Amino acid sequence: MIDAGQVKDPKALQRMLGELESLHRRINDLEDVELEVMEQLEEAQTSLDRRTVDLTALDGEDVELRAALEQKTGELQAQLASVQAERKTTASGLPDDLMALYEKLRAQKDGVGAAALRRRECGGCRLTLNASDLGLIAKAPTDEVIRCEECNRILVRTGESGL
Repeated sequence: MIDAGQVKDPKALQRMLGELESLHRRINDLEDVELEVMEQLEEAQTSLDRRTVDLTALDGEDVELRAALEQKTGELQAQLASVQAERKTTASGLPDDLMALYEKLRAQKDGVGAAALRRRECGGCRLTLNASDLGLIAKAPTDEVIRCEECNRILVRTGESGL
């Protein structure tokens, strides 16, 4: 229409040319925005692909860890059953009053009712016994129940007691 010379009014022609130039700029701006959006989409797709690979690797690691956990749990359950059976056998030869005292202390002392006496130290509270207490323990009969003065646990004399 413009090239054919059909517009006779120079002002109308000027407006049309201005509008046409404005539309070309708008098209260029929109093409630039489209290119930016396409670049962002490409970056997002690359990031998604990386994260998908990472997630797949983590899923594989999760499966391995769960299998290891199941195996370790089974081993610990078997070990626990063995220790419980051994404890039952060992405890069957002890006097009932001693077992009752032990169970009472165990309930009060976070599961530890008896502690080994090693190098003059109570294994329960880590208190080092003084010489007079060690002397009394050394003189006591081997079947006498000795208790720690600090934590009140039953002291089990060992070869490393320091007596």
